[in-house]
Amino acid sequence: MLSFIVAMSENYVIGKNGNVPWHLPADLKIFKEITSSGTKTMIMGRKTFESLPKVLPGRKHIILTGNKDYKVNDSNIEVIHSIDELTPYINSFEEYFVIGGGEIFSLLFPYVKRLYLTIIHHDFEGDTYFPNFDKSQWKVTKLHEGKIDADNKYKHTYLLLEWKGC
Repeated sequence: MLSFIVAMSENYVIGKNGNVPWHLPADLKIFKEITSSGTKTMIMGRKTFESLPKVLPGRKHIILTGNKDYKVNDSNIEVIHSIDELTPYINSFEEYFVIGGGEIFSLLFPYVKRLYLTIIHHDFEGDTYFPNFDKSQWKVTKLHEGKIDADNKYKHTYLLLEWKGC
């Protein structure tokens, strides 16, 4: 089963120039907790992988790229070149976490069953967006407001949505 985990602004921005245009340590902590659970496997595009500060410890990284020559020499990383190679993950009862970027979210949206969303209640400029989606097809199963403090300056909400077709 594929689940998306993403932080986005009110205007659906998820990135700018290969980075996230906000600093929200509380969201990074939740990201780590969620992606370190279950299969501990994250699926991402090459640009998302290259935007990470390092290989994230304790988790498998699956990189989907059209570049057949792309290689990463790390036992926690698998490079794949087609959506067909994701079929075992899509059809699994276990949860696999798609972490971006925009192209990967758009490509895999037809297969996702769960959305872990952090909504930052602010509009940001960006060049990478989360796909617009039909919210009526999703049920909110968890919702809580994030705490604003010295380190987390933006109002934010955490949502867990389940696809109603499940």
